[in-house]
Amino acid sequence: MEHLQAYRAAGDGKHRANKPVEARARNRRLLTAAAVLFAAAFANTESNAQSGPFAPMAGSWSGSGTVTLDDGSTERIRCRAKYAPIGPTMEMSLTCASDAYKFNLAASVKAEGSAITGSWSEASRNISGSLQGRGGGGNFEVVASAAGFNANIALKTSGNRQTVTMRADSQFRGANISMSK
Repeated sequence: MEHLQAYRAAGDGKHRANKPVEARARNRRLLTAAAVLFAAAFANTESNAQSGPFAPMAGSWSGSGTVTLDDGSTERIRCRAKYAPIGPTMEMSLTCASDAYKFNLAASVKAEGSAITGSWSEASRNISGSLQGRGGGGNFEVVASAAGFNANIALKTSGNRQTVTMRADSQFRGANISMSK
C-alpha cells in the first residue's frame, strides 16, 4: 500500500498508461482536425484543377495519328499525353512514336484571361523554347518557338476526345493526333 501511495505522489496521481479522459479527447480532436484540414486541402486542389481554363484536359490521354516529315513522308504514330492543371497553370507531357520517329514534348503553361504563355522542351532533340497563344475551356492555339524552330499547335478538347494538330517549319513538318481518356 505504501508503494502505491508513493507511486501516486511521485506521478501526481497520473500514470502514463492511464491518461485522463480529457487528454484522450483532446488528442482525438486534434487528429480529427488534422484529417479535416488534409481533406480540405486535397478537395481545394481538386476543385482548383477542375475550375481553371485547363480543367477539361486534366488526366491521361492516349491515341494515334500521323506525323509528316520534311521529305513529305508520313508515318503512323501512337501517343500518350498527361495534363496536370492547377487553377490557371498546367504541366503537360506528350510522347508520340512510330517505328522510326519519336518525340517527347513537355510544357509548363499559364493562362491570364485568354492569353497563354509558358515554356516547352523536346527531350529527344534537346531543344526548348517559349510558347504563347490564346484559348480556354480546353481549346487552345499556341505558337512554340525556339532558335530556328516555330510550330503552330492547336488542341481541341470535347468531353473525353481530344485532337492535337501541329504544323512546323523544320525537319518535322506536322502531326495530326486524336486521343481519348
